[in-house]
Amino acid sequence: MKTTDFTLMPAPAGGGYREENKWIWCGSAVEEPGKGFHLYASRWRKDYPMLFGYVLFSEIVHAFSETLEGPYRFVEKMLPSGDPAKWNGMMAHNPTVVRYKDEYLMYYIGSTYSDPPTPAALIKKDTSVVFKCYDQIKIGLARSKSPAGPWDFLPDPVLEARPDNFDSTIVTNPAPCVLPDGRIFLYYRTNIPSGGIHTGLAVAAAPEGPYIRGNEPALRDMAIEDPFVWHNGENFEMIAKDISGKLTGEIHAGAQFASLDGQNWEYSGKAYSRNIKFDDGSCVTLGSLERPQLFFNADGVPQALFAAAADGPGGFDLAANTWNQMIPLKKQ
Repeated sequence: MKTTDFTLMPAPAGGGYREENKWIWCGSAVEEPGKGFHLYASRWRKDYPMLFGYVLFSEIVHAFSETLEGPYRFVEKMLPSGDPAKWNGMMAHNPTVVRYKDEYLMYYIGSTYSDPPTPAALIKKDTSVVFKCYDQIKIGLARSKSPAGPWDFLPDPVLEARPDNFDSTIVTNPAPCVLPDGRIFLYYRTNIPSGGIHTGLAVAAAPEGPYIRGNEPALRDMAIEDPFVWHNGENFEMIAKDISGKLTGEIHAGAQFASLDGQNWEYSGKAYSRNIKFDDGSCVTLGSLERPQLFFNADGVPQALFAAAADGPGGFDLAANTWNQMIPLKKQ
């Protein structure tokens, strides 16, 4: 099967997207020819712990740069609306943008709650509001004719947890893949009661759905999350976070997979490491480098990896700063 060469070039030290006093995560870049590049990412308040804070306060934002490497500048907040009566009214996260025919699709997760959040100082002792919000996460969709927007957010989710099935707890981390025939394969993470992770697959003939799922996951009992999936014209490819390090030999490095049908996957090697070289000559082992997203040129060739980055020794609780990092790929 055909696989992409993931040789990373030195990353721009001042590139990507950062905001002072904000946690930044995710990051999906789209080009507007002749004007520049739009980045759709997540951010939330920094006075709360990073992990619990995203569940309560994450919002999807739009940023812009004239160059692919950045730095990207904040343009606008897109979601949530702040209306707890809406399913995505209080939290929105994980935006991924893909081209579909003559429009753009943004898949994301959202949730809501009406109880006031526990004060930050007590959040680790009382997580009831956090988990109530987390358990209600669903996957939503927005559509636009332009990579710059405006975006039309569908009022209802396109995918949610199913009772009495392998994905009965949650659907999160949406990874849409548009096939050459126009179908959409939507991959997602689901947690299982025993503490493991499955990767589910829902298939739709059109963006609005319906999204049809089977009763078995696409990847079972494999310790990966944050998949990014694409079709290279011959077969499917996937990169994902190696949670345990058993696949790649490095905890939280990028694992690469290939598949002929999008349902039966083979591990094809280590895609990238958390050890990153920058164009100022420095080399850094990042605490996190995840939520991988690829930027493709007009010919469908991957040009850059965008990923959520964190400093520190590793682990969300030990990060002092997070940002979205752009890393060029060796020319294919």
